[in-house]
Amino acid sequence: MPPDQNAAFVCAMEDVLDVYERPMDARVPVICFDEKPCPLTRDVLQPTQAAPGRLQRQDSEYERCGTATIFGWVEPLVGRRDAWVTARRTCIDYAHALKRVSEAYPDALHIVLVQDNLSTHTKAALYQAFPAHEARQLAARFDFHFTPRHGSWLNM
Repeated sequence: MPPDQNAAFVCAMEDVLDVYERPMDARVPVICFDEKPCPLTRDVLQPTQAAPGRLQRQDSEYERCGTATIFGWVEPLVGRRDAWVTARRTCIDYAHALKRVSEAYPDALHIVLVQDNLSTHTKAALYQAFPAHEARQLAARFDFHFTPRHGSWLNM
């Protein structure tokens, strides 16, 4: 929960809630975007197979084999969604994720994007990943709305 008297939290929360109250418009889809880092692991010991009268047993020891990131978005009013995995979670990966969202809605006037305040979630990321003219066109397709800090649970 936000600290008492946190105007920034309330401002961002009300902005996101206002977005969620908008009527559905196929020309202006509301997209909730997020990503999650995931450790890649491998069992150190092989599980003991189940047998009659005995459950399968698996040891909790594992070997770490790097990380991956799951990117995804959902259009809650329609139920449309997409998810994919990348090896990293950088500004460049975020920019390519926005391009993927944009390509999923070629006929949209613009795309309302609800996301958290992760440091990579900036329009500047588009300029790091693409030539300036392409980055500008892509940025213009989105109407950015950010959940409050410590309030990413507002992102559906």
